Amino acid sequence: MARLFRGFTLPLCGALALAACSAQPGAATGETVEAPAEQELRPLAIMTSLPILWGEGDIGDMLASDAAPNPVRAALETRFTLSPIDRLTELDDQPFLLLAQPRALAGDENVALDDWVRAGGQVLILADPMLTAESAYGLGDKRAPLMMTMLSPILARWGLSLTFDPASSPKQAMVAGVPPIPVQRPGSLSLTGEGHDSSCEIKREGLIAECRIGAGRALIVADAAMVENGDDAGEVAISALSALMAEAFTDETGD
Repeated sequence: MARLFRGFTLPLCGALALAACSAQPGAATGETVEAPAEQELRPLAIMTSLPILWGEGDIGDMLASDAAPNPVRAALETRFTLSPIDRLTELDDQPFLLLAQPRALAGDENVALDDWVRAGGQVLILADPMLTAESAYGLGDKRAPLMMTMLSPILARWGLSLTFDPASSPKQAMVAGVPPIPVQRPGSLSLTGEGHDSSCEIKREGLIAECRIGAGRALIVADAAMVENGDDAGEVAISALSALMAEAFTDETGD
């Protein structure tokens, strides 16, 4: 990843400030000194029905100066410049995409997403078959998070099936790995053998599918518990999200 450096030259110190300046490398000789490296933020398109970018409170709550920052959004913004999008036909030259329990995609959006990935795009998808987060909005309200993922068409295109066991425990659990991933009533991903020019590998007991699709990549997670309660996301959830982002968004592409 590229890093930015800003060089600057310190002037020779005056007699009265000599002792203080002598502690700065290069200060006494006028040599160029480099400031601490700054991490370059990469662009990230995001589509979600979850309260990650904006909370569910009213405008006054969201603009309150004492409102705590959403930890999920804060974690994303340490690495990326976020670009919310309304339709997947708007991806254009975006290199990375986060789909976190998005609304149902229109037919042209499925085509656009597939074409974009095959051209080299990289996407992290959080597809929860049974969202457990509580919402201030009632069932059927368009402002509420989508309760069940509606991404079956694009998953099938890539040779994946997502199933859910209604008898699964409602308690939060941890899927083992480095780092562990907190889940709550997750789904299970499996290979159908019918993917179109795609190669997927199932990981973490069916929780994750890692796919090479044309020149691009897709990392699919069959749960969204780590981000569904954005304001209450804990350190374990943020650590898991950060690890998944690092795995999903690289500077490498497929063959």
